[in-house]
Amino acid sequence: MITPPRMEVTMTLRRVLGPLLGLAIATLMPPGATPGAEPPAQAGSGREIATFAGGCFWCLEHDLDGVEGVISTTSGYTGGRLKNPTYEQVSAGGTGHAEAVQVVYDPQQLSYAKLLEVFWRKVDPTTPDRQFCDRGSQYRTAIFYHNDEQQRLAEASKAALAQSKPFKEPLVTEIVAASTFYPAEDYHQNYAKKNPVRYKFYRFNCGRDQRLAELWGKTNTPAD
Repeated sequence: MITPPRMEVTMTLRRVLGPLLGLAIATLMPPGATPGAEPPAQAGSGREIATFAGGCFWCLEHDLDGVEGVISTTSGYTGGRLKNPTYEQVSAGGTGHAEAVQVVYDPQQLSYAKLLEVFWRKVDPTTPDRQFCDRGSQYRTAIFYHNDEQQRLAEASKAALAQSKPFKEPLVTEIVAASTFYPAEDYHQNYAKKNPVRYKFYRFNCGRDQRLAELWGKTNTPAD
């Protein structure tokens, strides 16, 4: 398949801007410091963790940030073989990792079942190893469960969706056990808030919201 020029521009934007922003940040840091060396998300008392892959983590992080009951989100890499991967390694493919988002949430305000409902409608669950204009296994969709209850709810949610989905294509989203989650470099965290113009340009040109509207209907309101 020939990649349309608009998609080429969009993919180039991510691949070029990411490393350049990382280089700029690294030059401002003291020797020995590691960009994005944030500790993995901690649930804490009365909090729980969920992990999802849904293509570009800039977009999925921003979408989940707006959900009531979500306390924090962290963009990162998981599901692969390489320890402490970098953005350049993951985006090049071959590590087995997916761009993912780890969510800390308050189960008193937001159930895992409801969080699953939100997740499904923020991704295209019909495309293997691809999300919108981004191609490769690093952009696959996946639900990484952290315990037996999350696995049960995720599988039940997928089965229910397979029966009620408003589109014909089968669901290909993986449901797999969570493994080590590596937070992405700092310049990727809260990217939409730090770089709103670049973020909106990327999201629009990648066709994310246009495709989500096709799949789920126009009530699936684009993120601000």
